[in-house]
Amino acid sequence: MSQVSKNPAQAHTAPATRPRGRARWSIALLMGFGILINYVDRLSISVTQQPLTHDFGLSATEFGVLSSAFLWSYAIMQIPSGMLLDRFGVKKIWGASAVLWTVASVLTAIASGAWVIIVARVLLGVAEAPAFPGAMKATGQWFPRHERGLCTAIFDSGTRLANVLGLPLIAFTVSTWGWREAFWLQAALSIVFLVAFLWRYTGPKARLAKGRMTNDEYRYIVDGGASSEDVRPQSDWATVGYLLRQRKVWGLSLGLAGAGYVLWMLLTWLPGYMQTSMNQSVLQSGIYAAVPAFAMFVSELTIGGVWVDRVIGRGANPDKVRKGVLVAGMIVALFTVGAAFSNTPIVAIIWIAIGSAGIALVYVTSNSLPALIAPEGSAGSLAAIVNCVNLLAGVAAPIVTGFVVDATGHFFYAFIIGGFALIGGLASYLLLMGRIEPIPARAVVHSAQV
Repeated sequence: MSQVSKNPAQAHTAPATRPRGRARWSIALLMGFGILINYVDRLSISVTQQPLTHDFGLSATEFGVLSSAFLWSYAIMQIPSGMLLDRFGVKKIWGASAVLWTVASVLTAIASGAWVIIVARVLLGVAEAPAFPGAMKATGQWFPRHERGLCTAIFDSGTRLANVLGLPLIAFTVSTWGWREAFWLQAALSIVFLVAFLWRYTGPKARLAKGRMTNDEYRYIVDGGASSEDVRPQSDWATVGYLLRQRKVWGLSLGLAGAGYVLWMLLTWLPGYMQTSMNQSVLQSGIYAAVPAFAMFVSELTIGGVWVDRVIGRGANPDKVRKGVLVAGMIVALFTVGAAFSNTPIVAIIWIAIGSAGIALVYVTSNSLPALIAPEGSAGSLAAIVNCVNLLAGVAAPIVTGFVVDATGHFFYAFIIGGFALIGGLASYLLLMGRIEPIPARAVVHSAQV
C-alpha cells in the first residue's frame, strides 16, 4: 500500500512552488460541467410549473409530489451509488449515469401524461445519484488536501451556474417554443457532456501513463495527501455500517440537511413563488431565480474556495477554518427568512440572495469534507451517506412547501419552517460533528490493495 494510504490523517502542507501542469484543474472543470448539466436537468421542472400544471391539471400539492419524485429515487440510490463508486471507480459509474439521465430527459419530452413525467423523474434520480459522491471521490484522488476547497467550489459551482445560465435558457426555450422543447435541449446537452467525459476523464495514474500529465504534477498530488486509486473496501455493507455508527458522520449529514431543506425549497419553488406571490411571468421568474444563484456562485468560489485554501495553505488550523465557515454560512443563510416579510420581488430576492450566499458556503465546505475525513477507499460511501440524509430533507421540502401554500395561500410559513431547519443544522455542526479529521479505519473497513 502506498505511503499516502497508510497515513490518511497525516498533515500535508503546500509545497513552496506549484508544479508544471494543470491536468487536475481540467478534471475539476469537467466535473463542474457534469454537475451543471445535472442541475439543469433536475431544476428545469420548476420553470415549467405553469405550463405543466395547465396541461395536466395539477394542484400545487400534486406539483410538489411530481417535483419530489426525482428526490425520492435520488436519495434512495445514494448509498448504493457510493458503494458502486468505491468498487468500480468514477469513470464507469459516471459514464453509465450520463447515458441514463439523457434517456430521462427524452422520456420527459415525449410524456403523454403526468405519470410519465413522474417515471422520468424517478429514473433521473437513479441516474444522477452518483453525481456528487463521484465528484467528491474524484476530488480526493486528483487533488492534494490543501487544494480541495477550490476544486469543490469549481464542481459545486455547476449547481449555481445552472440557475445563472441554465434556468434563464430553459425559461427562454419554454417561452419561445414550449416546455417539451426545453427537455429536448437538456437531452442534447447531456450527450455533449457524455462525449466529453468519456474522452477526457481518467485517474491520475492513467493520465500520467498516457503522457497527458507531468510527473511533477503527479507527485505534487500524491505527496499532498491524495487518496489512493488502488484501494477498495473489503466489504461494502460493512463499511457503510461502520460509517453510520460514527457521530461525526451524523453531525455532518444533519448539518448539511438543515441547509439542504432550504436549498431544495428554493430550487423547486422559487420560480413558482415569483410567479404566484410576486406576479412575475415565466421568463421574469427565471431571471429572478438567477440572482441568488449568482450570489452563491461568487460566495463559494471566492470564500469557500480561494480564501479557504489560501488561509489553510498559509498554515492556519484547517479544522477551525472549515468549522468557522460552516457556522458563519448557516447564520447568514437565516437571511432567507426575510423573504417571508417582503412585499416586492426586488426586496424578496435580495433577502434570498444574501441567505443563499450563506447556503453556498455550507455546501462547498461540507462537500469537501468526505474526501478529508473518510477512511481510505471509502470516500464514495461516506459522501453518499451525507448526501442521502441531506436529500431526505430535500424530499420533504417541496411537499411541505406545496402543502403550506395550498393551506394558507402564501409562502410566509414556508420560509419560517426553513429558518427552523437552518437552526437545527447549525446545532448539528456545533454539537455532533466534532473535529474535522479522518475517521479511524477499523478492521471492518480496512482497505485492500487491488
